[in-house]
Amino acid sequence: MLQDIRENSQGTIAKIIIGLLVVSLSIWGMDAIVGGFSGEPEVATVNGEDITERDFLRVVQLESQRRLAAMERPDPALLNEDQIRKDVLDSLIQEQVLIQDADAQGLALSDADIDALITQMPQFQVEGQFNRDRFVASVRNLGMGVGEFREAMRKQYVVNQIRAGIMQSGLVANENAAQLLRIQNQTRSFRILQIPATAVSGDIEITDADIESFYEGNSAAFQQPEQVDAAYITLSLGSMAEKVEISQKDLEAYYEQRSGDLAREERRASHILIEDGADAEQTLASIKERLRAGESFEELAKEFSVDTVSAKEGGDLGYAGRGVYDEAFEEALFSLEKGAVSDPVKTTFGVHLIRLDDVRRSEVPSLAELEQQLRSELARERAQEKYAEVRAELADSAYAADDLAGPAKELGLEIREATGVTKNGGQAPFDHAGLVRQLFSEDVLEGGYNTELIDVGDNVSVVARVREYREAQKLALEDVREDIRRTLEARQTRKLLNERANAIIAGLEEGKTLDAFDVGDWEQFEEQARNAAGVDPQVVQAAFSLARPSEELPSYGSAMTQSAVVVVALDAVNEGSAEDNSADLDQLRTFLASLEGQREYAAYQQFLRNTAEVSRP
Repeated sequence: MLQDIRENSQGTIAKIIIGLLVVSLSIWGMDAIVGGFSGEPEVATVNGEDITERDFLRVVQLESQRRLAAMERPDPALLNEDQIRKDVLDSLIQEQVLIQDADAQGLALSDADIDALITQMPQFQVEGQFNRDRFVASVRNLGMGVGEFREAMRKQYVVNQIRAGIMQSGLVANENAAQLLRIQNQTRSFRILQIPATAVSGDIEITDADIESFYEGNSAAFQQPEQVDAAYITLSLGSMAEKVEISQKDLEAYYEQRSGDLAREERRASHILIEDGADAEQTLASIKERLRAGESFEELAKEFSVDTVSAKEGGDLGYAGRGVYDEAFEEALFSLEKGAVSDPVKTTFGVHLIRLDDVRRSEVPSLAELEQQLRSELARERAQEKYAEVRAELADSAYAADDLAGPAKELGLEIREATGVTKNGGQAPFDHAGLVRQLFSEDVLEGGYNTELIDVGDNVSVVARVREYREAQKLALEDVREDIRRTLEARQTRKLLNERANAIIAGLEEGKTLDAFDVGDWEQFEEQARNAAGVDPQVVQAAFSLARPSEELPSYGSAMTQSAVVVVALDAVNEGSAEDNSADLDQLRTFLASLEGQREYAAYQQFLRNTAEVSRP
């Protein structure tokens, strides 16, 4: 029946009807179509308390939006909806367990407490004051009512109180932290002897029998995956813009229109940067309070900012235009009025307080300097409306068509071909996971339909269909013979190098010298740290994994690098320092205590989850 519907559907209206049916069935089941709702269904019950389907679906939607926002190129086709639903349900069950535990401990938040928290939240403020309209709009954007939001805050706050209490109770013995720091700061003195691959190359022999045996014994490694050859149509705003002609008169008018924007604006900023840790909120509150009391931003930057370079200058960063700073930093800076200080801004560097010190604008460049840029901008602007129109037509036409020839001819587009596309993708545009997933779907691969129109980039859309399908098959021996030979040669080289290194180490431990092995000389490295520069990391790792040497004899080991085996002779272990009350020791102690607190909280969560009675319909 669904196949008949698809074959006979010709327009957007039919697809909307089908879409609504599918959405209704997938979310609410058949009862939503034929019987209506009877009460509010639940998706799980935790210790007798229900998690409603309504709450579940709202969180699924929010989580989907969050994962889309985290993508470099957001594409709903890349979302794994089954995994999202599973993750959300698991998190809601865990949350319910924690809420019940908080209730059992008598933790609660009054209405007045909730009001105080809400009015202090920056996202609900305008010019530093709570704004009810912004609050209501923000809550509705979350798909919640005001009452629901308040109740969610009530529950989350008390859960966070328990979490913070347990995590802050993590303890670590001072001597344990000091011992770990001493080990971290330890240095080692060692010698190395490199034996290159060329030293054993004459002993390597790979026969045809070796190659055939490897081929038969590793058949799974020589499977050519299933492939398709595809035909596809690409619709690109850029290509459409190239066909738009811009007259000199239009260009001059556009230049005049844009002249106000073309002058480059630069802003001089100062900032105070602190680390985004457990004490960040308290530190920021202290800084802001001292600013309100009239203390100098410059002096506070010198006292608190971990950006030591700008801190010496009172936090001054100089002038900069757009495209210089982190996106969040830039957005905050360019929204400030001169002299204003921003709310806390999080970036990958930490948390900033930003002050706008000055604004300056450069002269507008001449039309001759900007001609190519402005022609391109104006052409894309004029092509945008046409692009949206053609995109909609292509989506409808390709959905209903039995091939791509009709849509291509109708819209004046070119049909292109791609060969050897696997489930791992291929050359652009088949490096897009959503397009590849559709290409290998049952409808397209077996039903002979076109894919949906997929946005594979910024204003670039593609529709495709399968021309030819090839099942997975084993590659012929002759096609992979040389690859196998290289693999076996590399394996045999490593084996012979290790044997050579082990023989040298055994001889050295018996008291022989390097002269007995016809090899090069030792290369000495004194007091090297774990992050030593100028030494292969594999060699450093080997040196720090060896047992302490005795007074009479070094400790020996080996490390394999890309082109050699290295014999390592450890001569001395130099103890690291860990001064009492040093910044490094305090930082390590805090870090270890935080890890311990996280482990304890994770164990507490798991205990509550294991003892809860959970049922799912």
